[in-house]
Amino acid sequence: MPIPSSSVALLPSLFTMANAGCGLLAISKAIDALAAGAGTQRYHDLLEGSCWLIVLALIFDALDGKVARLTDSSSPMGAQLDSFADAITFGVAPAMVAKTMLEAEGLFHPRLNFLAVASFSLLAVVRLARFNLNTGPEEEHHRFFTGLPSPAAAGTLVATILMCLSLGGGIEGSGDQATVVGRGLSVIPEHYRMSVVGVLEPIVFLLLPILGLLMVSQVRYRHAVASATARGGPQTLVKFTFLILLFYLAPVPFLFLLGYFYVGRGLWQALRERGSSEPLRKVG
Repeated sequence: MPIPSSSVALLPSLFTMANAGCGLLAISKAIDALAAGAGTQRYHDLLEGSCWLIVLALIFDALDGKVARLTDSSSPMGAQLDSFADAITFGVAPAMVAKTMLEAEGLFHPRLNFLAVASFSLLAVVRLARFNLNTGPEEEHHRFFTGLPSPAAAGTLVATILMCLSLGGGIEGSGDQATVVGRGLSVIPEHYRMSVVGVLEPIVFLLLPILGLLMVSQVRYRHAVASATARGGPQTLVKFTFLILLFYLAPVPFLFLLGYFYVGRGLWQALRERGSSEPLRKVG
């Protein structure tokens, strides 16, 4: 039985609303985590849940645009709705999760934490507004981004927070209930793991303004989903199968490395292009 055209046109908006719902729930869980207090298992569970909700929203965000273009159901209303949802989920929610961790762990002054959080969220909103003005619904407009996409910025931030929780032993389980990563971490002395956490936590603070500035920069980034699915065929299927297996075995390290690889690759390409465009200097 064919799906009515009105139902098909509604699909992208449903994915967008699911994206926004994940963001709102992530904020709610972050608030509850702060109330639970640092060091408790409930704190770790709630903060981890907030991070994974944002990761889930990344999937919904990737699907809504792809489905809209495949079904030819893109519309100005859908574009605005998507940006408002992204502002919540990838602008406010990750910043609130980061602020929860910074406040619970007693890092820096609360006003400094707020300034860092505000820089990320406000610049994410500016980035989304610029995207709406400069981007059309056509497929070629979604192959490259000017500035770091807000979903990638949010994903890198929450992946760093998840890595702090993972190394701290709060989310990987113990004994027979330990995950693959948890069993691997168990052979590393605790004081070494906590030393790395002590480095990563201030990095979360620094990431907030750095990622915010990258979002409004002129650095070009490839559209990850469009690039990965451009060729299609068996090669793409093998690639996705391999990535899914890696994610299943070690989700936190996988997301952590993927986020920094994506951010770093765009910066490296920008530096290379800038170096190649500079005129050669005369010697002598």
